[in-house]
Amino acid sequence: MSVKMTKYKHAEFADDDTSVGSVQFGEGITSSATHIRYYTSTSMWKKRSLLEKALLILVVTLTFVIMVLAFLLAAADTRIREGTVLNVATNVAHKPCLTKNCIEIASSILQAMDTAADPCEDFYSYSCNGWIKNNPIPEGKSNWGTFMKLEQENQLVVKHVLEKPIENLKSKAEQKAKWYYESCLDVNETIEELDAKPMLNLISKVGGWSVGDANFSIKTWSLQNVLQTIQNKYNIGALFSYIVGEDDRNSSRHVIQIDQSGLTLPTRDNYLNATDHEKLLKAYLDYMTKVGVLLNGNPNDTQAQMQAVIDFETKLANITTPSELRRDEESLYHAMPISELQERAGFIDWKLFFENALKIVGKRKISSKETVVVYAPEYLEKLTTLIEEYQGTEEGKIVLNNYLMWQTVKTFTSFLSKAFRDAYKGLRKVLLGTTEGGEEPQWRYCIADTNNVLGFAIGAIFVREVFQGDSKTQAETMVNNVRTAFKNNFKNLNWMDVETRIAAEKKADAISDMIGYPEFILNPNLLDDRYSILDIRNDEYFENNIKVNLYALRKNLEKINEPVNKTTWSMSPSTVNAYYTPTKNQMVFPAGILQRPFYDSRYPASLNYGGMGVVLGHELTHGFDDQGREYDKNGNMHRWWKNETIERFKERTKCVVDQYDKFKINNKNINGNQTLGENIADNGGLKAAYHAYLIVTDGEAEPPPLPGLNLTHRQLFFIAFAQVWCSSATNESSSLQIEKDAHSPARVRVLGSLANLKEFSDEFKCKSGSKMNPKNKCEVW
Repeated sequence: MSVKMTKYKHAEFADDDTSVGSVQFGEGITSSATHIRYYTSTSMWKKRSLLEKALLILVVTLTFVIMVLAFLLAAADTRIREGTVLNVATNVAHKPCLTKNCIEIASSILQAMDTAADPCEDFYSYSCNGWIKNNPIPEGKSNWGTFMKLEQENQLVVKHVLEKPIENLKSKAEQKAKWYYESCLDVNETIEELDAKPMLNLISKVGGWSVGDANFSIKTWSLQNVLQTIQNKYNIGALFSYIVGEDDRNSSRHVIQIDQSGLTLPTRDNYLNATDHEKLLKAYLDYMTKVGVLLNGNPNDTQAQMQAVIDFETKLANITTPSELRRDEESLYHAMPISELQERAGFIDWKLFFENALKIVGKRKISSKETVVVYAPEYLEKLTTLIEEYQGTEEGKIVLNNYLMWQTVKTFTSFLSKAFRDAYKGLRKVLLGTTEGGEEPQWRYCIADTNNVLGFAIGAIFVREVFQGDSKTQAETMVNNVRTAFKNNFKNLNWMDVETRIAAEKKADAISDMIGYPEFILNPNLLDDRYSILDIRNDEYFENNIKVNLYALRKNLEKINEPVNKTTWSMSPSTVNAYYTPTKNQMVFPAGILQRPFYDSRYPASLNYGGMGVVLGHELTHGFDDQGREYDKNGNMHRWWKNETIERFKERTKCVVDQYDKFKINNKNINGNQTLGENIADNGGLKAAYHAYLIVTDGEAEPPPLPGLNLTHRQLFFIAFAQVWCSSATNESSSLQIEKDAHSPARVRVLGSLANLKEFSDEFKCKSGSKMNPKNKCEVW
């Protein structure tokens, strides 16, 4: 996903005394509080006098009348207080479930809702306005939602363990996580003491920088040497990026992949549309200048040199292809020998460059016939022309070196003293809308950073502390139910030919699911082996990150000599997210997301399928979105659909693009093409999860309703789906998401998916033509 998603329980996660599993939702629930049994004796009645009998009859009658009146008054009061909630359901006949667990669940749902809103006009407001009102964005944050709240709870779990004595940890890997965390917290107070020294030492090792160094000379400077140093020693992307990854056309092998890269700001439009982004470009220049001055640069001279770097990045942006035009994986794929790459982009010696990289893992020679996959050949050709222009003069070479040094410096500034970290606040405020004074506690930043670096060690701690074993088993059952519902719908797709449909069913069956965590993390020896070459100290935060970058590079380059392992994980087990990998035809659901509000074994099925079920369906559908559909059941990209079916598929995806193009957030239109894959997954995942829920409950009696919510469980399914996305964001953060993110904003994800689903409109009785039940709907899966 990100179910995003870019892409994280604490003592409160423990079970309470009342388990949903103990409530039989297929039956009526009675309790002594609501159902009183009267016992009568015929012999005692006969002994009463006429007056006694008359009085008893009168008392009983009056009691009955009072009870009826009280019930009617209570019902009337409930209707007044709950407004729309009672008007949308007409078939709730059972007495409500009044267990402690049901009351807590109902309370949480009600608090998030806004029953004054019309669910047929704006279901997101109906489901989430209460949550938004009760959950303001915390200090230091630019957005806030259920994902982030759960992530912070997960962080507390890990913090509690990492701050215990080291002997409480179960492996050397976990000890390294503790040391890295302590180095980030600066428990030994070395970061402030060292100040700029670590960065100045690094600049010297890389080759020097004219900013702050009057003795810097460009005479012996070499683009080849500097690029090899920063990319192959410090793992810093600049001008282009490369990795070793699964070959799209033969996913059983690894291959070197090269792509466009090199911009600091989030999007190319930030540079090219200078009028709209004038404030951002100024903040960026101010940030660069502050950092340069902290590294001994003269203020005026540093600002001029940094402006020249921005000008160069602007030229890079101009030759960079926008992300929304890079969705066709087949058209991006260009396999070629290194010799051909050299002819098309000769600004460096590519054979020498990759030999320099691979010697890290013991492979010292590469043939010029070695195949690489290039995803942006046109960019590299234009980059060659641009670099030749700058290489022609001494001043141009200085700009190129300043650009490469800046890419190095900005990568590591967050590991320096507070003055360097504070330099970023102005740019962050313009980008995200956060207040300059507000910032989250340092320990939260350090937990997140440690998770990024030693995610599987953190995962071992998290799983051991909070993950419930039955969650994994039940999630596997849910995956299969959602998969069945998704495949059952194939027969309704009249745009798909029979041959393609059969192949698609086989692909759906072949999608592997990884749930909770990889087993190796619970074996201390295997976990230690994972991080055996990573040396961490608790008083060297900057140096730790130099080592981490090299470790990550080495682990990636090692793949060139290895077969593809399709069971590896790319996400930490504590992460509140999920993902699908097309070359592995694999979907992964970490333990971090298998919790409330997405999933709880005590929830009724309606809430679990509305929450986690939709997440499962979302990732499953990614295997069949506009990019995922290009890969077959084995994870190989080729044309396995009939041409006629592809054309009809594209007609349907155009409907989705046009539909989402019309959504606006803060007066900015969503980019329907940029978000197409995620929107297809949202729509398909919702539909598959709902029909999986119908399959699971088929033939069962309607479970008791939740108290205070006169909603059927089918309606609760949709409430659960919407409330997973309850969130707030600053205007700046929303704008950045629209410009950069492949996911639509949360409100749009809810409204768009539900508006396209007829079953939703049927359940909430939305009139045709209402906002949530438009006459023209888009359907792909």
